[in-house]
Amino acid sequence: MAKDKKISKRSENNIFNRKWEPLIYLLPFAIGLVIFTIYPIINVVIMSFKEGYRLSGAYNGWGLANYTKVLSDPLFINAIKTTFTYVFTVVPIATVLSIVVAVLLNQKIKGIALFQTAYFLPMVTSAIAVGLVWKYMFNYDIGVINWFLGLFGVDPINWLGATGGEAPYNIWVIIIFGIWNMMPFTIILLLSGLQNIDPMYYTAAKVDGADNLKMFTRITLPMLSPTIFLTLIVNMISAFKVYNDVIPFWRGEAGVTGRNLFTFVYYIKNAFYTNKKLGVAAAASILLFGIIFVFTMLQRYIQKKANN
Repeated sequence: MAKDKKISKRSENNIFNRKWEPLIYLLPFAIGLVIFTIYPIINVVIMSFKEGYRLSGAYNGWGLANYTKVLSDPLFINAIKTTFTYVFTVVPIATVLSIVVAVLLNQKIKGIALFQTAYFLPMVTSAIAVGLVWKYMFNYDIGVINWFLGLFGVDPINWLGATGGEAPYNIWVIIIFGIWNMMPFTIILLLSGLQNIDPMYYTAAKVDGADNLKMFTRITLPMLSPTIFLTLIVNMISAFKVYNDVIPFWRGEAGVTGRNLFTFVYYIKNAFYTNKKLGVAAAASILLFGIIFVFTMLQRYIQKKANN
């Protein structure tokens, strides 16, 4: 009888361990998630509806005034134009170039490790430090970019400055830098996708007389498409949050005029820290989240349609 009770108690303990022990181990992570992720998200949503919200917690009332201010602000409209131009230029170009580079790096040739290290170098360097180097490369008088263009008879371009009150080339500075900065992570993901493709497909294609172009379009791209869609989603989310790319070129200002290169995140930072409009900053953050969510869902829908 006593033995049966011991067995029953041990069985109950085993059931308890199976059910609750994993939760106990997860508890520290769950607490951190609630405090540092879930609560701030909920708080930002609530804050965006508080008019005249201040750090003390006081506010004037509830309403949509913060959203109205954001959507009617010329700086926010400029931020939308700049950010969308950046996203829909940098992401496609960086993805196409990364596919080409990843295919080349996937080849078994002598010294390929050196090229892989060179292409992955931006991932282990500070974006601000590298941005300062690029700033000198874009310099009007001594920049290597203008020197290189001069070899082809192109006049020096005022990349970082303004001409006649206009600064049309400022956006191209962050676009070029953004493409270079985005490629390493994209190449890593695409290279991992390429290495998961069974070489037997290429062997069979060669036996059938397929050339390199046909193997690329009929085998590589279709089998790499899930990875490509993944990189597009990740890179688009990252590109919509562009901020660091702007900082090093104009000493923390948004372009040479201080206003011509406002991005979503720069607008949020300006509203929060500079103007102390916390409710406006929260409303802008929610709008940014909504835009990223819509485009992410749209890409997932396109991916599902493509796979079907």
